[in-house]
Amino acid sequence: MDLRATLAAHRLVAIVRGDDADAALRTVLTLAEEGVELIEVSLTGKDALLVIERARAALGPDRPLGAGTVLTADDALAAHRAGADFAVTPGLGEGVVAARERGMPVLAGVMTPTDVITARTLGATALKIFPAAQAGGPAYVKALRGPFPHEILVPVGGVDEAAARAHLAAGATAVGVGSPLIGDAADGGSLDALRARARAFRDAVGEARP
Repeated sequence: MDLRATLAAHRLVAIVRGDDADAALRTVLTLAEEGVELIEVSLTGKDALLVIERARAALGPDRPLGAGTVLTADDALAAHRAGADFAVTPGLGEGVVAARERGMPVLAGVMTPTDVITARTLGATALKIFPAAQAGGPAYVKALRGPFPHEILVPVGGVDEAAARAHLAAGATAVGVGSPLIGDAADGGSLDALRARARAFRDAVGEARP
């Protein structure tokens, strides 16, 4: 898949992490129904690999589906086998390299300019600014954009609707959103409420298009 182009086109990555595998699967499928194109299932969730496997079967081969919190080479291999076609990491390590070796584009976690340069050498496809709120929010994204004008920057961490708009206005390519979007849906909460939040976030990123 062309992760760079998909991030630029859709500007939102939904991060699903839950303690109920069935609910997490329902969350993934509901987000897909609501037109959220990029969804990652964090490997720290309950039975995450099974969720990825079942979601891939339900969504078909062409819908983007990512594995999040890919830390190790074993994580990357297991995610690839389960059907994930892109990987997301919280930092830079062997998970980045192993995912790339399996042909998976990687949204790699970075915080500092040194991280950005290192991510390039490891073959990262796009850069997850994490944790975005603690790093400095939209002002930090704007500062990074100066020396790295062509990088795909995706702030993650503490991104609500207002922050999503601000990050995109500051030069982010896309935003990654967990609990402000998912709420308690992946633990068995209301899917109707999830649908409403998904529509609100899609409106937010749509309004911020350059």
